[in-house]
Amino acid sequence: MFRQIRWQIILGVGLTVASVLLYLAQIEIFHDAHDTFFYLFQDLAFFPLQVLLATLVLNEILAAREKIGKMKKIYMIIGIFFSETGTELLRELTGFDQECLRIRDHLLVKEHWTKADFTLAGKKVQHHNCKIECPKQDFLMIKNLLAGKRETILGLLQTPYLLEHETFTDLLLAVSHLNEELSFRTDLDRLSEKDCQHLFGDIRRAYVLLITEWLAYLKHLKENYPYLYSLALRTNPFDPNATPEIK
Repeated sequence: MFRQIRWQIILGVGLTVASVLLYLAQIEIFHDAHDTFFYLFQDLAFFPLQVLLATLVLNEILAAREKIGKMKKIYMIIGIFFSETGTELLRELTGFDQECLRIRDHLLVKEHWTKADFTLAGKKVQHHNCKIECPKQDFLMIKNLLAGKRETILGLLQTPYLLEHETFTDLLLAVSHLNEELSFRTDLDRLSEKDCQHLFGDIRRAYVLLITEWLAYLKHLKENYPYLYSLALRTNPFDPNATPEIK
């Protein structure tokens, strides 16, 4: 820290001395101190405005670069979530949506998709009236799946960058809440109908948020990481014929 400050002081003093020497040279060469000092003060008059403009522009540039850097880190975290938990969970929950066939064709993401295609798919998801139903024994499968991912989810929730990505934070909270609801029920075979409907609501919340964030994540991969995008297409949870192997 001291070396950095010392370097800045030396640079500042050096530039100031150079400026003074240049003005003295100008007076010596042209023998006109009046005009030299006139233009000097004229430049100084506009100096605060120049500093203001330079500061605003520089601040915007730095803020934009910082935002890009943060978003890259956020999407790295989102990628970890879908690799470890999200894609598998979405594949299982898709089987509980009795109306999934209504939107499946809109979620079979292709290599040539554009921003307009992703936007259209997102709108279809927003208007999708999913109907969650599953046998009671399937609750145990979801419970075991989420229990094995508990540490991952809690670790992601502690990441400070996620505070700037509200929708993904909402997804993590919804999945964490579903995990907690299931963990409190010791006998999933004896749930009342009212309790099942409550759990269906928790599953529906997590399911819709999962699809929304999954689409946004794939759009990011399409624009920035084609090789990751290729793998995501080959493991599409909505494609019954999906396979990671290239044929």
